Amino acid sequence: MEPRVLIVSPVRNEAAHIERVARALAAQELRPARWIVVEDASTDGTLELLHSLSPDIPFMEVTEAEAASPHAGARDRLARAAPPRNFNFGLAGVDWRRYTHILKLDGDIELPPHYLRVLLERFAAEPRLGLAGGVLVEPMPGGEVRRLVIPRHHVHGALKCYSRECFESIGGVQERLAWDTIDETYARMRGFDTISFEDLVSVHHRRWGSADGVIRGRVRLGECAYITHYPPSWVALRSVKLACSRPYAQSGLAYLFGYIRAAALRTVRVEDSAYRRFTRRELRRRMMRGAIAARG
Repeated sequence: MEPRVLIVSPVRNEAAHIERVARALAAQELRPARWIVVEDASTDGTLELLHSLSPDIPFMEVTEAEAASPHAGARDRLARAAPPRNFNFGLAGVDWRRYTHILKLDGDIELPPHYLRVLLERFAAEPRLGLAGGVLVEPMPGGEVRRLVIPRHHVHGALKCYSRECFESIGGVQERLAWDTIDETYARMRGFDTISFEDLVSVHHRRWGSADGVIRGRVRLGECAYITHYPPSWVALRSVKLACSRPYAQSGLAYLFGYIRAAALRTVRVEDSAYRRFTRRELRRRMMRGAIAARG
């Protein structure tokens, strides 16, 4: 079957980047079948720019998020699950089962021309592959770039591509904090592989944490760890590792604070006991592999 890619992009205040994103999609060697851009109450002219671009990109559709959305304009939209909510809003208006793959693409990610072609070739070659994406680099002052380092089994929330079968099996994307960990955990539970391909490099034009603040982002990650049943031992090790990244010490403390605060507030966690058991088993295996590698 010939691949048919449906892309949904939740965007807010991306006027500085969205034209690059649009031109990169128009230049893809394998063009998407449809690109739905869900604009969420931008204040920088993003909506007007999108409308000016759409006549030149036939597969592009621009829609506006629900006016009554409590997330529109909120300071920390990620913590309030605005991106997955708007992603689902975009999906609700189409029959996504008519497409072979569904891609969530943020409005600040510039894909290389071969990205979709190569990614879909990987899906075709690996039947168990259910969720995949590439890696990201960010422009830095002085013309340098910084690579965002993630585990191979994790896929950036900014550019997740699901096979239709995987997306249906996991029940889609949950509208909650930690959605981009929950989805891939369920994918592996259902027998699918989740992979980030290091040779597929895209540019993230808005530096990680710049929208809502790095410290707020670390607190949010700590809360995600609680929601997804990461044990305290894992969180303690992770906070030590994060303490070695900028802002030094504060990053680790913010992560630990987010976890402890979520526990104190009894934040609702993933309710599925099978999910909890699967997550704990995965983390134990990773810690054992890490210990073996350290002994060398």
